[in-house]
Amino acid sequence: LSSADEIMQLDSSPLRAADITPDLKKQFAFLSGGRGDNGSPIIVFPEFPAFGEITDREFHNVLTYLTSVPSLSSTGVGFILVIDRRQDRWAAVKGTLLRIAGSFPGNLQLVLVLRPTTLLQRTLSDILFKFNKDEFKMKVPVIMLSSITELHSYIDRSQLTQELGGTQEYHHEKWISHRTAIEGFALMVKKTAQTLQSFGSELAETELPNEIQATTLLLSTHTSKKDKTKEDILVALGQGSRLLESINEPVVRDPDHNMNQDELENLATVQRLLSQLDETERAFEEFWVRHQTKLEQCLQLRHFEHNYREVRALLDQVSEKLATFSEVGISPAHADHIFCELTTYEERVCILDKALALSREGDELIQNSHYAEDSIQPKCSELRAVSESVSSSLRDKKDHLLKAMELHHRLERASKWVDDGIYLLASQPVDKCQSHEGAELALQELERYLDNAGQNQLTDLSTIWGEYDMVLNQQFRDQVEKVFQKQSSMQEMFDKRRVSLKKLAAKQTRPVQPVAPRPEAFIKSPLSSPGQSSHNSNSRHASLSEEEENLAVLRRHVMNELLETERAYVEELLCVLQGYASEMDNPAMSPLIPAPLQNKKEILFGNMPEIYHFHKRTFLRELEQYTDCPELVGRCFLERMTDLQIYEKYCHNKPRSESLWRQCSDCAFFQECQKKLEHKLGLDSYLLKPVQRITKYQLLLKEMLKYSKGCEGADDLQEALTSILGILKAVNDSMHLIAITGYEGNMSELGKLLMQGSFSVWTEHKKGHAKVKDLARFKPMQRHLFLHEKALLFCKRREENGEGYEKAPSYSFKQSLSMSAVGITENAKGDNKKFEIWCNSREEVYIVQAPTAEVKTTWVNEIRKVLTTQLQACRGMFTLQKLQLLPNLSLRSRTYLTAAEAGCCCKLNSGVCLLSSGWNKASLSLDASEEHDGYSSAEDPLNSDPEDENGKKLSAGKYTVMVDYEKGEELSVKSGDMVQLVKESDDAQWFVRNLNTSKEGWIAAANLITLIGKSKSCQSLTSSGIQTLEKCPSQNKQKKLSQLTFTLK
Repeated sequence: LSSADEIMQLDSSPLRAADITPDLKKQFAFLSGGRGDNGSPIIVFPEFPAFGEITDREFHNVLTYLTSVPSLSSTGVGFILVIDRRQDRWAAVKGTLLRIAGSFPGNLQLVLVLRPTTLLQRTLSDILFKFNKDEFKMKVPVIMLSSITELHSYIDRSQLTQELGGTQEYHHEKWISHRTAIEGFALMVKKTAQTLQSFGSELAETELPNEIQATTLLLSTHTSKKDKTKEDILVALGQGSRLLESINEPVVRDPDHNMNQDELENLATVQRLLSQLDETERAFEEFWVRHQTKLEQCLQLRHFEHNYREVRALLDQVSEKLATFSEVGISPAHADHIFCELTTYEERVCILDKALALSREGDELIQNSHYAEDSIQPKCSELRAVSESVSSSLRDKKDHLLKAMELHHRLERASKWVDDGIYLLASQPVDKCQSHEGAELALQELERYLDNAGQNQLTDLSTIWGEYDMVLNQQFRDQVEKVFQKQSSMQEMFDKRRVSLKKLAAKQTRPVQPVAPRPEAFIKSPLSSPGQSSHNSNSRHASLSEEEENLAVLRRHVMNELLETERAYVEELLCVLQGYASEMDNPAMSPLIPAPLQNKKEILFGNMPEIYHFHKRTFLRELEQYTDCPELVGRCFLERMTDLQIYEKYCHNKPRSESLWRQCSDCAFFQECQKKLEHKLGLDSYLLKPVQRITKYQLLLKEMLKYSKGCEGADDLQEALTSILGILKAVNDSMHLIAITGYEGNMSELGKLLMQGSFSVWTEHKKGHAKVKDLARFKPMQRHLFLHEKALLFCKRREENGEGYEKAPSYSFKQSLSMSAVGITENAKGDNKKFEIWCNSREEVYIVQAPTAEVKTTWVNEIRKVLTTQLQACRGMFTLQKLQLLPNLSLRSRTYLTAAEAGCCCKLNSGVCLLSSGWNKASLSLDASEEHDGYSSAEDPLNSDPEDENGKKLSAGKYTVMVDYEKGEELSVKSGDMVQLVKESDDAQWFVRNLNTSKEGWIAAANLITLIGKSKSCQSLTSSGIQTLEKCPSQNKQKKLSQLTFTLK
């Protein structure tokens, strides 16, 4: 920066006006700006009475500063001193000259002294100056002047101030201000130049960073410094411009004004400084542009290198991922899935586009004359080469999979064609084929099927090997050979059937003779003919052989379905575990997981990983071993029945999983996972797969058992089916059991859950002298009973709102009966669906009505087993005589004793009194068939408790009205009209629509309840929203409720 160097070389005065402003303001000496004839600067010492009080330091500082102001060329000529002592004495003149002679810092050319004007002092000055001349030791002339006129003969008036009779204007304060401003500006210019030079050196010595962040920080730091320096330069230029205007102010104000030499020099100095500063700024700006360009290119390079490393790593990952797509699938669906995964991966990655875009970005950097062209060019070439390689590999993989999919679909079509052909053979009734017409029709059916084979039939194996050699691995070859062998077997079966049918079709029917038959014909049976008997025997043998073959085909078909669905099931589980469960541990996906789902993977998926590993590593492999003997597959299920109980744990967790899914089903995490997997169904559908699978097994086992009657493994299949159904029952029972709320004990102490189901229950309590019928519940309660080995639980079923598993019912615990204190009566009140459960010597009786007689029989048998087991346990304590029933027992219903009542017995009024060894009184066992008022099979089964019966709750639905009702013109109903209760308002009003007249209106709930209250029975089918109200005549109130009829709409 040459301009900056020039500024730096400016002579720095040791003193500045700002430093000695108080001394300069005393004005005992000043530069008027005038010049002598030869250009010598003029320093004026005006009248200053206190000159003697000026200290040597002040005198020296002022003269040193004044002699440093003019230019070097002017000071080289020497100064002219004008000493004005006209109003002073000789002593002042002498003192001034002595001081000047002793300490004047510059060159002198001439000293002019205006001597005192008084006569005495003038005379003394003339005399004493001559005598003291040598004391002054001045090398220049010292001229004593008597008047201003004499002064004008040495210096032109235009160079003298008005005080010395000149015409020059001089303002001391303004001169000091200008000098201070000029020197401040010069100092600012010098500091700015120093800053620029230092900053320029820093920029020139800066090493380019190797990281993006460091480069960005360096560029930002340098830009900030540059902007600050630019601001300083602009401030300096502004100050210089204002100073220039101030110096030029007299000329602007008076164009005829002539500047003195000092003003002209000040003007030139400021202009020179401004010019040098402007030139310095331009030079620095050019240098900065070059430096900034280099830094920006460095930043571009670092970004390019960073992106290159990322893209290169991703390309390597894609190459590695593509290498994993080497499978050709085990089925068309599997191959389609792999192809979809590959296509999805290709669309999701988009790395090839990024690589090509980055290579184009590198080319643009090179075209823009980037300094690192030698580093960028190889990377661009490498990116294009690797991208082309990956793209080519991707195309090859897709072509490979498409070829495999084509073969898979061919095999699928061929396999389906073969299966359909085998089913066709199996479906042809053998008996109908014995006739000529039947054989012809069956043969034509076979011929049509073979003619329509088309592309479904596989060609020879050598053609397939040659066409699909690129995709055939050993597993695929085995699969092709298996289908081809299957096709060959089917064609062989077709050929045999065709030969057989052709023989039957070609068989000639014996013509009918026109003569009357011989009598022997009526005596001899056709069955006695040896030829006919042999023919029938062969036909039956052929039919039996074909039937066995057909059953074998059907067993293989069921086995194939079992294996194919098992493989698909394992693949679906793996897809869920990798696509959802593993993603919950992926840090990149964690921002998408809502708070309720955090750390809830085990709740959401249960023991699905355990199920997957069992099926993948064990069960599927063992099932495949029974491919050729499907009738023995029951053994596999029996061997793994204990392992299959892991489904109970999964089903127990399913309600919690379903609830968690409902809470978070709309979150971005599940949507993103489903998008990646390209699943059309949500996660909830896949979480249901294990439940569906364990249910599917029993269906497949039923099918296999149906086609394996009489086979070796039939018993194993039956046992496996029973065990699977047992698992399903245990799962179902336990799902109900865990829904019980309000039970404070430990259910594990109740023993194994044997049965559970819903019943209508009436209760009877005998207290004091009250009659049983007076205390019997008139209406039954709906109760869900849980029969354990040690207790019988009564619960109330409560439907929950929600969907899916959340809509599963819950059960409120109501009562528990210990099986050690329970007795039963098989038949109650003549109803084959009712039985009694009682305890405490029938002080508490529960009449239970089952949905069907079969359900009742099952429950009674199971309870009997429990009581029998308890009874057998007591036999060691009591003798058989105490347990024998009296011979004249005439009860019409069998009554089973409680284990506690098995002590002793005695006859009492055609009943049985069963006494416990520890009881003091007998309990009467009433005849269960005795008629009691209020009990009937048609009683209304309400899901209610005693506290629920205080009020009647209306619900929306359709009703048949039995009572007339008038409400003006708005709405009126008549007996027999059908009305619909639409909705209920907040003020206990119901919006009612008369379906007969189409009129609508609001009716108070109290009025509706009044109408309903007149009928002592009503049936509410809340599940369908249909209800019927019937008015019972008062004369029928005493009749059994079973005689009431309801009109259901």
